[in-house]
Amino acid sequence: MAGAGDARGPGPAAGEPPPQQRGACQVFPERPAQGKPPQEGFLSGFFTNDQKCPLMLLKTLETNPYVKLLLDAMKHSGCAVNKDRHFSCEDCNGNVSGGFDASTSQIVLCQNNISNQAHMSRVVTHELIHAFDHCRAHVNWFTNVRHLACSEVRAANLSGDCSLVNEIFRLHFGLKQHHQTCVRDRAILSILAVRNISKEVAQKAVDEVFESCFNDHEPFGRIPHNKTYARYAHRDFQNRDRYYSNI
Repeated sequence: MAGAGDARGPGPAAGEPPPQQRGACQVFPERPAQGKPPQEGFLSGFFTNDQKCPLMLLKTLETNPYVKLLLDAMKHSGCAVNKDRHFSCEDCNGNVSGGFDASTSQIVLCQNNISNQAHMSRVVTHELIHAFDHCRAHVNWFTNVRHLACSEVRAANLSGDCSLVNEIFRLHFGLKQHHQTCVRDRAILSILAVRNISKEVAQKAVDEVFESCFNDHEPFGRIPHNKTYARYAHRDFQNRDRYYSNI
C-alpha cells in the first residue's frame, strides 16, 4: 500500500492506525466494490483532486517505464489490467496514498494525498507489484504474514521506493548495504501499518523471507534503481517474451 509521499503495500501507510480485519472500510470510506474514476476536467490550472487523479494516472500508465513493464508482465501472466476496472481514484483517511484491494483486484489511488506526477508513478508502481504477486502466486494476504512480508520486500526493492533520490529526500544516508537496509525498514513499516501485530513479529517475518524475496526480481530481472534501468528491463522483458513465443 502507499504511504504519504511514498508507495507502500496492500493497506494504509506507516503511521496510519492498523485495520483489525481485511476490507477497505477504515482506510477507504464509502468505497464501492467496483469503483470508477471520476470525470476528467478541462482547465488544468483549476483541476480539483478528483479531476487531476485520472489524468496523472493516465500519464503514468502511458509513459512510466516501471509501470509499462508491469502492465506487460500482468498481461503475459493472464491478468491484463484495465484502467477503468482496476484503478479507483478516491479520497482516503489520514496520509495514506493508495493500496491494493485483493478482494476486488483494484488499486485504490488516494487523490487527496497524491501530490504530483512523480508521487503518482511511485504509488502505481508499488501497488502493481502487489497486483503482480497476487496474479502469479497464491498470496494469502490476511492470514500469512510471511506472504505479506515477501510482497512488501519486493515492492520496496523494485518500485524505486528506496532509490538514492528518495532516501536523500527523507534525509536518510548510508553507504554499506544502504539499499537493503531501506528495503527491510520500509517493508516492516508497511506490515505494521496494515496488521495489528508487534514490531518484533513484523521484523521476524521480514527476516525469514528477506533473502529469497529480495533476490526475486520478477518481472524486472534486475533491481531497477532508476528509470533508465527500468527501460532496459522493459526492453529485455519484451525481447524475452518474443524469444519464448518463437520456440
